[in-house]
Amino acid sequence: MTKLWQKSGQKLHPLIEVYTVGDDWELDEVLFPYDIQASKAHAEMLNKIGILSKKELQDLTKSLDALQKMFQKGELRINIEDEDCHTVIENKLIEMVGEAGKKIHTGRSRNDQVLVALRLYLKDHLGSLDQAVKVLGDHFFAMAKKYQDVPFPGYTHTQQAMLSSLGVYFGSFAEALWDDANLLKIIQDHIDQNPLGSAAGYGVALPLDRDFIAKKLGFKKVQNNAMYCQNSRGKFESLSMEGLVQIMLTLSRFASDLLFFTSRECGYFSLSDAIVTGSSIMPQKRNLDPLEILRGKTSVVMTNHALIQNLVSGLISGYHRDLQLIKKPLIESFSILEQSVAVVGIILENIKPEEAVIAGKIAHDIFAADVANELVIQKQLPFREAYKSALKELKTRKIDLKKNLKSKISPGGPGKPF
Repeated sequence: MTKLWQKSGQKLHPLIEVYTVGDDWELDEVLFPYDIQASKAHAEMLNKIGILSKKELQDLTKSLDALQKMFQKGELRINIEDEDCHTVIENKLIEMVGEAGKKIHTGRSRNDQVLVALRLYLKDHLGSLDQAVKVLGDHFFAMAKKYQDVPFPGYTHTQQAMLSSLGVYFGSFAEALWDDANLLKIIQDHIDQNPLGSAAGYGVALPLDRDFIAKKLGFKKVQNNAMYCQNSRGKFESLSMEGLVQIMLTLSRFASDLLFFTSRECGYFSLSDAIVTGSSIMPQKRNLDPLEILRGKTSVVMTNHALIQNLVSGLISGYHRDLQLIKKPLIESFSILEQSVAVVGIILENIKPEEAVIAGKIAHDIFAADVANELVIQKQLPFREAYKSALKELKTRKIDLKKNLKSKISPGGPGKPF
């Protein structure tokens, strides 16, 4: 298949081809529909400015729709010799409609083609992830409401510290995920700029209507400066990755908590067989492997974020082939996030708090700070003096767990978690 950059008689060494193409041809399976979408908008714009006739536009649009259907059915694939989805699409259009297919690349470069395809991919996946994260936050909130009054130990330094509740515990993840979803919305708003029409980063001697393309593709505005379009590659992906990292940090903390809380030493939750694996040598083992994998994949996403930043740091302005290597960590990370959010939702559906076990594991000295505060109010003691005598005073006290929870009336605490 003819490469878009190939001159007459030029032949590339096979190893150079494999090395430079890398796994781009496989990754572009993900970007194929976005390039079709952008190509249709570009063709409409070329018709608007007189480059394509009405008949040529109709033929190209019909052919692009046909290619999309072929791709969806698995009848059209990208091979390593194709390099990328852009090459496949243009060559196929030339086969299907001849001269009109040769005109489709007018006014654009593969540089702004991949930019707009990635931008559309980011908008699409950030939008769907934003909704999934919000739904997961709602799921945690439902758990918080359901178990609002169940006493639960609060920890500092991995030691029991003060009495809390499952309402506070699950509610903390609900609010964290809602914040994470809001961050994704902010990122979506920031990157919602059309780079198509910037060509290789220096514009073209054609009256391209970039506003028209932006509206056709659903962008909020045009990313105006052609060089900035190229220089934003890596920056916009890095910003998107920051949103992903924040979600994984939230989920990995829940994973670590649950692995600890379901250990034999705690036993705070029972687990359905649907979410545990076993051991090949120890028959008794019921392992929460999905949450261990989630913790590990948090490191993968964080490393991918750093990789993207490292790839673009130090580059001079303009396009560089190094930028091709951004695709893999970006696409891999979105796949990890989409799976991880779904997995945590399944975990929540398959755990149940063991209320009697939890109550039995709550240490009596967990109420020492409460006693200190009580002495401040009842005996008008300075807090530091009450602090020193709290443990001795606590020895003679019998604490009602539910009553203690209700006493924590400061906003956001166990007595007033919502």
